[in-house]
Amino acid sequence: MGLQALFFYLFAFVAIASAFMVIWAKNPVHSVLFLILVFFNAAGLFLLLGAEFLAMILLVVYVGAVAVLFLFVVMMLDIDFTELRAGVLEYAPIGALIGLILAAELIVVIGGSAISPEIAKTVAMPIPALTERTNTAALGDVLYTNYVYFFQIAGLVLLVAMIGAIVLTLKHRTNIKRQNISRQVARTPATAVEVIKVKPGQGVN
Repeated sequence: MGLQALFFYLFAFVAIASAFMVIWAKNPVHSVLFLILVFFNAAGLFLLLGAEFLAMILLVVYVGAVAVLFLFVVMMLDIDFTELRAGVLEYAPIGALIGLILAAELIVVIGGSAISPEIAKTVAMPIPALTERTNTAALGDVLYTNYVYFFQIAGLVLLVAMIGAIVLTLKHRTNIKRQNISRQVARTPATAVEVIKVKPGQGVN
């Protein structure tokens, strides 16, 4: 067994074991930490396949943003997980039914699929050899040439979704003084300064 096969079995075993621990861990913080471990081992598997771009994206996006954000949310929110687990048995039959349906779909797809050797010859844009072009450069060539408009549309959709989430969650409180920039810009010396003439011996009310 070569070194590459050894690392493959190591990453795969740790990823599967960590995935099971995400489900079985009683502490949600531990579940998130095991999830981060799954992402790291999946990135290692991508590196073994020569897909270094996907490995880096998995670490930067999922580990660096999603998983860490989820970890901070779980740690900061005081959630009573004992109360949440109290009603798990009520939804167990529905969850088991959905799990059986998904398992049946996976068995049908994996068991009934037959990969033909001629499929590789019908690829419209085959990946060049690593000696000619790196994996990241090849993905960039396809993404920013053939699919550049779809890439821009996806960015606009994410931008609109982010703005919508901010607008929906923003709450204006009336008891807080806020800055009115348009009112400040429209001020004139006459409205900005008020001159009060105080007579001798009198104070300002």
